[in-house]
Amino acid sequence: MQTTGYTTLTRQSGLMREMQSIANNIANSSTIGYRREGLIFSEYIVDVDGPGGSLSMAEANVRNTDFGQAPLTQTKGTFDFAIEGEGFFLLDTPQGQRLTRAGSFTPDAAGNLVSPDGYPLLDAGGAPVFAPPDAASVAVSADGTISADGRPLTQIGVYLPADPNAMTHVAGTLFDPGGATEPVLESSILQGFVEQSNVDPMTEISRMIEVQHAYELGQKFLEREDERVRDVIRTLGSSS
Repeated sequence: MQTTGYTTLTRQSGLMREMQSIANNIANSSTIGYRREGLIFSEYIVDVDGPGGSLSMAEANVRNTDFGQAPLTQTKGTFDFAIEGEGFFLLDTPQGQRLTRAGSFTPDAAGNLVSPDGYPLLDAGGAPVFAPPDAASVAVSADGTISADGRPLTQIGVYLPADPNAMTHVAGTLFDPGGATEPVLESSILQGFVEQSNVDPMTEISRMIEVQHAYELGQKFLEREDERVRDVIRTLGSSS
């Protein structure tokens, strides 16, 4: 009787985490560069005493991030960039280098391009991207070469983690590469565009309804199982 309850409770716990993931996706459906997340459910089997010999429980502890291309929106901003294809921008943060698809930058007092959180954007050589404050025009070509008044300065870097399995979501639109990064040469950078979130709100709402329905069914099952156990206890008590 306990085995049934444990199995259902682990599933309910996973569904609750899945609901939290969906809610976070919906909340970030308008966040520039956000990547949709979900959970991977897996089966965990342990040996137990008794006729069955094993106990199967569902776990949902592994994040699954969707890195599919999201729609690009034209902003005409000089320092708004979008990557078309694979790869990420590389930022220098106090916690180490971080990857992001959010390409909205502004020059700081020194002329270095920084993210909204103040993290410097890095070029293909790992140095901060600099734009002269007194430049009349700044242009970025498809390969990431940034020019000021027609004079090439540097090349914005586009990177992928050397080990994709080591990359983890840190917070918001930032990812920890989990080690070394390597350049991506096939992708293009568009100036005056930003990449939107790749979350489809309607799909997430449909998922939310499905998960909520599954959770309610599990709750009803637990309530029926609890009542069944109580009936057995009452029957045994009245017969003794």
